[in-house]
Amino acid sequence: MATPSSAALASRHARHSPQRDEQEAVQKRTFTKWINSHLAKHKPPLEVSDLFEDIKDGVKLLALLEVLSGQRLPREQGRQLKRIHWVSNIGTALKFLEGRKSVYRGSPIKLVNIHATDIADGRPSIVLGLIWTIILYFQIEELTSNLPALQALSNSNSSVDSTASCETGSPPMKRRVNNKFQGNAKKALLRWVQCTAAKDFGIEVKDFGPSWRSGVAFQAVVHAIRPDLVDMEVVRRRNNRENLEEAFALAENELGIPRLLDPEDVDVDKPDEKSIMTYVAQFLKHYPNPQHSEGDGQQDEVLCSSLPFSQSKEERKMLRELKVFLDQLERDLLRAQAAEGSLTDKYQAFKNFHVQYEMKKKQTDQLLQPVHKEGKLSVDQALVKQAWDRLSARLLDWHIHLDKSLPGPLGMIGAWLHRAEMALREDIPLQHVHEETANVLHRKLEQHKVKCLHTH
Repeated sequence: MATPSSAALASRHARHSPQRDEQEAVQKRTFTKWINSHLAKHKPPLEVSDLFEDIKDGVKLLALLEVLSGQRLPREQGRQLKRIHWVSNIGTALKFLEGRKSVYRGSPIKLVNIHATDIADGRPSIVLGLIWTIILYFQIEELTSNLPALQALSNSNSSVDSTASCETGSPPMKRRVNNKFQGNAKKALLRWVQCTAAKDFGIEVKDFGPSWRSGVAFQAVVHAIRPDLVDMEVVRRRNNRENLEEAFALAENELGIPRLLDPEDVDVDKPDEKSIMTYVAQFLKHYPNPQHSEGDGQQDEVLCSSLPFSQSKEERKMLRELKVFLDQLERDLLRAQAAEGSLTDKYQAFKNFHVQYEMKKKQTDQLLQPVHKEGKLSVDQALVKQAWDRLSARLLDWHIHLDKSLPGPLGMIGAWLHRAEMALREDIPLQHVHEETANVLHRKLEQHKVKCLHTH
């Protein structure tokens, strides 16, 4: 048997160095918690225990993408799935991702060196790379791309490490960014932290690594959202572990932000950048407009002050309330779909939800009018739009499912189903599907039941 060369052994050792192994372990824990926070919304709820094993058949990967996008994806499923089915499912997921466009570049997402067979093999580095791409696109990019100040940031070639802080206002060093998509998302998220939390306390946050080790930056973000929760003078006197533990506990218990990190993940020489970015983005997702004070007019103040305050306080309040309503309506809809009952009852339930949906349509359209000259939505608006699109897709999907369940050869059902499926593929808004269709189907079903009774 051939003996591995010294170069091959050295390469293998480098790939499995203690530092690399620990970085992968932290990412695995963080990404697993992030995935589970979303799979809890799936119908039925799902959970990942071992990321590298549980993703192999592609079923939970597709479920995650469905929750994030609000779209239904085809899959092979069952207890006796074979590897060929695993690869098929993963291929569907990768094709779906590659069909999405990056907001920053305007071009399709490229999955570099990520292949279905590697995911089916559970290769740690490839699996983590795929999940990071999903987090970057569906969370960090989606949220930061709607920050008003990003337009200026997007035109800069500066790297994250050299981004000018809000305190100094010094011009950033020009440096080529190889991955413009990731670079802009990172810069925008970093700037959000600098302008909403760090600048109020003179804290220097220049990266998503060592700047967070002491826990003070996490505490400052919590303070920016709920000043009553954090005494920054006390924070400065405590050790790293105490600050990190309290910040994570406050975020989870008081702000409802999933705990993706533990103190021991961050209090190290080189904290994992991707894990910290994933966690910090949760704050932007839940609280895009922290109530921080205005600055004193430094060079970057235009950027900083424009981040959260592009709409009136009343408009932001209405958007928050609308999002809460839409999220609750989606949860109620999922429960209604899973409930027992006759087809007639199901159609009536669908109609009730559709009425509520239509009642909110006018208000939603008004609140989603772009507030910026370049036509971009605010973060609050973007979150409402995501919730609205997801609810629209679920209603349309339920409508199609009900039609498929109808007994008897109802010709007009097939015609409607074809139109509905075309609408789903072409992303036509739900309002183009007339509500009267449900009423027509209901009458047809009643007529069919009467005929069945006479027959028997």
